[in-house]
Amino acid sequence: MGTYGAEVTEPRVDRLSLRKKPDGTCLFLYRFFDRWLCGLQPMKPRACKLWPFKIYGKPEYGRPDEASFTRGENRLFVYVDPLCLGIRWGAPTPSFIHNTLPEFVEIGLGLREKQQYSTSKIPYTPIYLEMQGKRKLHRPPPLV
Repeated sequence: MGTYGAEVTEPRVDRLSLRKKPDGTCLFLYRFFDRWLCGLQPMKPRACKLWPFKIYGKPEYGRPDEASFTRGENRLFVYVDPLCLGIRWGAPTPSFIHNTLPEFVEIGLGLREKQQYSTSKIPYTPIYLEMQGKRKLHRPPPLV
């Protein structure tokens, strides 16, 4: 968070969290045509990579058979935050089961950093401006 300063965080009992906009969305979420994208993509914190999923070592919210996921010798329980507006409810697709869900679990367990299936496919390309003979990284403001 040092890049942006304390003004983008808020203290919680057990951690710091990113502040939210008045509508409840993340401060770094912005609209790009018909998609919502993360402005922190190249340095996204683990909690953001996992959201809206929560991964536990024991059933926390019931329905253990539906929430159960086995990775190696670990039986884990994966839940989704029902407040996420981007979730489509229903039976998960085979791609989600075989690609996206294992990726979330590996990120949650610290076995993987990079997202492939659980993030937008739009590549991050920094924009450089030439100013007085020097190259300067320009971060465009979020499109809201």
